[in-house]
Amino acid sequence: MDTRQPRFPGRGPRHPPGRVPGPGDNHLTPGAPGDGPSPGAEPASATRTSKEDSAMTTIGILGAGRVGSSLARKLASAGHDVTVGCRTPDERAAAHAAGPRPVIAFADQRTAAATADIVVHATPGDTALERLRAFRAELAGKILVDVSNATHEAPDRMPGDLVHPGSSLAERLQEALPTTHVVKTLNTMLFTVMTAPDTLSTPPTAYLSGNDEAAKEAVAGLLADLGWHRTWIEDLGDITTARATEALVLLVPHILRRHGFTPFAVSLAR
Repeated sequence: MDTRQPRFPGRGPRHPPGRVPGPGDNHLTPGAPGDGPSPGAEPASATRTSKEDSAMTTIGILGAGRVGSSLARKLASAGHDVTVGCRTPDERAAAHAAGPRPVIAFADQRTAAATADIVVHATPGDTALERLRAFRAELAGKILVDVSNATHEAPDRMPGDLVHPGSSLAERLQEALPTTHVVKTLNTMLFTVMTAPDTLSTPPTAYLSGNDEAAKEAVAGLLADLGWHRTWIEDLGDITTARATEALVLLVPHILRRHGFTPFAVSLAR
C-alpha cells in the first residue's frame, strides 16, 4: 500500500490550470449527457482562481450530468477551486459563463483528475471501473470520492441488478487503484438531496466507507460544505462496508415507480 498521505484540503500542492503532473449519472436516477468518458486530453476551458483560504482545496469532478453539475456549483460556492471533467469542456464552459453562477473550470477528465487534490467520481457506475483504471497515475496518492451506483439498466431504464454482487464498485475501485484513497458516500439518496440535505422533513444520513480514516475526515469536511450536519454523517468503517450502501440502490426503482422523483434518502432513524 502506498505510504504517501492523501492530499487533504489546504495541504496538497496546487498545480497551474491545465498542467498534468505526470504521464458523465447512475446515482439513483437514469444517466444524463456529459457523464461519459472523455476521448482525450484537452486544454482547460476556464481559468481556476486561487483561494487565499488555506482550508479550501482544488476539487476535480468527473462527470457533468445532474450529479456532477450540482456538486460543482455547491462546492464552488463554498469557496473551493472546482474543475469539472467532461467530454465537451469548451461547450460546457460557454454555457456556464452565460449564467450568474460561481467560477468553475472545465477540462477533459484526465486533466480534471490530474490537477485536483480531491477527485469526485460522478459518472455512470456500470462503466466506472474501466474508466477510472485508466487514470491510475493521475489519481495516485489522492482521495477519490465515489458517489455512484453500479447497476444494470432495467427495461424501464430504472436501476436494475447490481453489477458487482457480493462486492461493490467502491471495493473494486480500491483494488484497481491501490495508491488511491477511495471513500464511498452520497449514493443512497436522490441526487437533489446531495447538495440540499436540509430540504427533507426527516434528517437524512450520509454514509462513509473507506480504509483511510484521515481521508474520510477530509470527505466529511466536504459534506459539511454541502450542508450536511456532522450528526447526519455515519462512518460505517472500511471500504467493504460500501457493499451494504450500494445494495440499497435495489430499493430505489420501487420508490421511484410509486412516488416519482420526490426527493428522498435512505437514512437511519434513532
